Amino acid sequence: MKKNRVNLFTAFNGFFFLLLLALTTFVMAAGEAKKAKEKYSLNVFAAASLTEALNEIATLYKASAPEATLTFNFDSSGKLQTQIENGAEADLFLSAGQKQMDAIAATYIDSTTRKDLLVNQVVLIVPKNSKKNIKSFEDCLGDKVSLIAIGNSSVPVGQYTEEIFKSLNGWDKITAKASLGTNVKEVLSQVESGSVDAGIVYATDAATAKNVKVVAEAPKGSHKPAIYPVAVLKKSAQPKEAKAFLDFLSTPKATAVFKKIGFEVVK
Repeated sequence: MKKNRVNLFTAFNGFFFLLLLALTTFVMAAGEAKKAKEKYSLNVFAAASLTEALNEIATLYKASAPEATLTFNFDSSGKLQTQIENGAEADLFLSAGQKQMDAIAATYIDSTTRKDLLVNQVVLIVPKNSKKNIKSFEDCLGDKVSLIAIGNSSVPVGQYTEEIFKSLNGWDKITAKASLGTNVKEVLSQVESGSVDAGIVYATDAATAKNVKVVAEAPKGSHKPAIYPVAVLKKSAQPKEAKAFLDFLSTPKATAVFKKIGFEVVK
């Protein structure tokens, strides 16, 4: 009888130990799952020309990471650079030019995450109903164009514009009849409204606009390639999550969106 009691006690202890082990494992797993699904927000600073693409990609990302909230700050890369330098809270920076990324690289950028993501084309656009017969960048130097919208000197597209017209020996003529925009969307808006005769924007901006038409691409070799670098900020509050979104931008789902709008994806 005593032996049976001992066996029963031993069996009970064994069962209790297994139950406790299973319960502990379950609690730990539940805790990890909860931790993995905790909601978080990312502040993404992105060039204005990425507005349409990133808004569409955000919807795709939400499906795979429902716990993520993406907050976009779209503006000229120069303005975004200044905001970051002044202490703005940003997790990722997507610039429309290398110059702005290079300027803050040493102090603010996690260099291990930096990569070239996209390439864009610089184009000449006119209002859709224009009758001025503007067909080339050279036409902008003559009487066909009285007022032309271009980005200012802090905007990458403005810097490319300067390079293009300097290569055509006509920069002085352009500055004399330029209407400056603080980002590429402002330039586009001026052309869409018909308040200027022409404007210089990216091909992707023209592709998403209804009231403009592209009449010429920038002459080959007339400006530096319009490459879009991306990187996580050193002071990101969510560096792992920021890197996860950065990686998502190179997935087939995201690159399909970029290509649809007209970007070339860097391989």
